[in-house]
Amino acid sequence: MKTFLLSLIKPSGAWAGILLFITLAATVYASTTGHLDIAREYLGAPMLTFSVGSLSINAYDALRGMLVLVLVFWTTAIISALVEGRLKKLTRMRTTTRILITKIFQIALYVIAFLVTMDLIGLDLTTLTIFSGALGIGLGFGLQKIASNFISGLILLLERSVEQDDLIELPDGVTGFVRKSSARYTLIETVDGKEILVPNEDLITNRVTNWTLTNTRGRIEVAVGVSYGADLEQAQALILEAAREHPSTIDDPAPQCFLRNFGDSSVDFTLLFWIEDVVKGRWAPQSEVMFTIWRKFRDAGIEIPFPQRDVHLKSSSSPTEA
Repeated sequence: MKTFLLSLIKPSGAWAGILLFITLAATVYASTTGHLDIAREYLGAPMLTFSVGSLSINAYDALRGMLVLVLVFWTTAIISALVEGRLKKLTRMRTTTRILITKIFQIALYVIAFLVTMDLIGLDLTTLTIFSGALGIGLGFGLQKIASNFISGLILLLERSVEQDDLIELPDGVTGFVRKSSARYTLIETVDGKEILVPNEDLITNRVTNWTLTNTRGRIEVAVGVSYGADLEQAQALILEAAREHPSTIDDPAPQCFLRNFGDSSVDFTLLFWIEDVVKGRWAPQSEVMFTIWRKFRDAGIEIPFPQRDVHLKSSSSPTEA
């Protein structure tokens, strides 16, 4: 039901054309058959007239205004859909640029449509100044978040800091791809298929990690521990060799392996290597390199130790103490 009402208020291009044709046909039929005059006579009666100061509106004027408003906005929806379809065919234009141009055009088009509707109805726009104070209060309180998200969406489109198909990570750990940018929210599709609607304001005011802002490279970190009896130089060489052999590893920056810690049970190394396209995933290269390290250590006889504890039993010096 909600979707149906939304489609009536703001229909798509084809649906708007059908509604516009049906409404115009019904209006022409009612006018030619005399039904429109009958409706004007009954709905324009004094008992159905509402007056505020010098402004007088009856039920017929209200219905006529609503009809004109709907027709103008449906026509605007058709024009907007045509322009948006033409812009989508411009493949050389960036996606965010197309979205920005479309939104600015839609805003300007609907503002013009509203002004044209007021003029066709015969309403003097100066009479609307009575409600300007209440409208300002409403924007300041009730519509503050909506206005903030709308402006934040325009800022994101202008800055191009978060674009469609970017891989981003939010402060709460949510990681996914940007699939859609709208006036109120940004749609993020996570790696496990969930779709999350993030308010545009959150992407402006919070710290956001964009893995693909300037390039798609990504660094992978692997911690490796070897026993104290192992040849540390050989272990380091085998770890680097495993990283270089992986097809996703790039040469610049080159893989690096550092000895980081002398632990309780092991000597700890950290391997750092870069892959070309982080969008394809980091877990698969990390897992494959770890498997390669395991095989190389096994063939070289290098042990990856597990935590061990030495327990010392202290015996008593006399039977009474025992």
